[in-house]
Amino acid sequence: MSHTSSHSNPFHDRVAAHLAPLLPAGSKLLLGLSGGMDSVVLLHVLHSLAPKLGFTLSSMHVHHGISPNADAWARFCTELCQRYAIPLEIKFVDIAPLKGAHGIEASARKMRHAAFAESACHYIALAHHADDQAETLMLQLLRGAGVRGVSAMPSVREQGSQLLLRPMLEIGRTELLAYAQQYDLEWIEDESNADDSYPRNFLRHRLFPVLAERFPAWRDTLGRSAQHFAEAAGILDEVARADGAGEQILAVAKLEGLSHARGKNLLRHHLHLQGAQMPQEAQLDDMLRQLCGARDNADVCVNFGEWQVRRYRGQIHVMHTLPAFDPMLRLQWRGEASLFWSPLQRDVHFTSVVGQGISRERLLQGQVSLRLRNGGETLRPHPLAARRSMKNLLQEHGVPPWQRERLPLLYCGEELVCVVGVAVAASFLAEEGEQSVMVA
Repeated sequence: MSHTSSHSNPFHDRVAAHLAPLLPAGSKLLLGLSGGMDSVVLLHVLHSLAPKLGFTLSSMHVHHGISPNADAWARFCTELCQRYAIPLEIKFVDIAPLKGAHGIEASARKMRHAAFAESACHYIALAHHADDQAETLMLQLLRGAGVRGVSAMPSVREQGSQLLLRPMLEIGRTELLAYAQQYDLEWIEDESNADDSYPRNFLRHRLFPVLAERFPAWRDTLGRSAQHFAEAAGILDEVARADGAGEQILAVAKLEGLSHARGKNLLRHHLHLQGAQMPQEAQLDDMLRQLCGARDNADVCVNFGEWQVRRYRGQIHVMHTLPAFDPMLRLQWRGEASLFWSPLQRDVHFTSVVGQGISRERLLQGQVSLRLRNGGETLRPHPLAARRSMKNLLQEHGVPPWQRERLPLLYCGEELVCVVGVAVAASFLAEEGEQSVMVA
């Protein structure tokens, strides 16, 4: 393997032109290294550019364990990085839990990004190129994806606190191969790349060679289309924000005043902001119809995948589908800072304070536990207030119906102390200056 030349190289110049405005001097750049030709080429280029652009280069190889040759690939990457004196981290991941829901390719991609996210590096370099972009666009079109989906891959993308960089996105596979041969580089071939049963490989080996006979510039034109779609997706996001997206909970009234297409755009954007998976087009249409067409007091719940959308008091709530729960559940509290409450899939926090919340002295008079509603519970929320039935109390405080049977109730012995997040019984309220506990 030859070392990088100190002379200016047009390939290096193109990568440098992409990276230079994005990488401040002293940056730490992590390369995702599979050992395939694309990432080996990028490693070679970045190794040459690091002293010129003033960044520190390291690499990560994600070991999925899918191929019988996975161990050999990890060894190859280790030896390659040792030759360059570049630090390498090998990350072992298990795609089995995701494979059923997402398929092998998508699961492997999710696990790779999760591995990169754990790195302390702010900048992550990926070796995607123009052919990958064209393949991604075509796959998304064939899946019937929306504008966001067919935007394909951006050359720069924020992901959490990190910046994902794809400095070779406008360079084709043919150019990469010519570079690799010019510098006598070695790489590994993933045997699955020859398997036409993978949709991406079918496009690569069967469709694109035929396209190239009639449309030799297909890479560039499909790449341009992806950029146009990305711009259109950005405009649709702006429209959604102008229509009221951005709040944690979306008012139904904001959807009702819009055309069907614009309402769908706002709802789609809202789901995306909440981190929900995207429903199918027919599901989205049905969701919009149910949310906007229901009576004010109707209990609307639309399930899609592991998520659900609900309507309550004119507002739309997006959440993970809550699991089944044991109605006899009891958790003893022995002074912990928090207890996990499985019916709502969240922690109940106990915070020591003075003069507000629940009197610590009163709590010491019996065994303290969290329980679920059993029926017939009442509570006086203030010394001068009348006793309230649980039903009235929860309605007054706007607790959504799907949470009411799942709310944690704090007991001292057999006395109801508080409905967590709603009200504390008057007889347990802390007095001024008294050691006390806030439960939320």
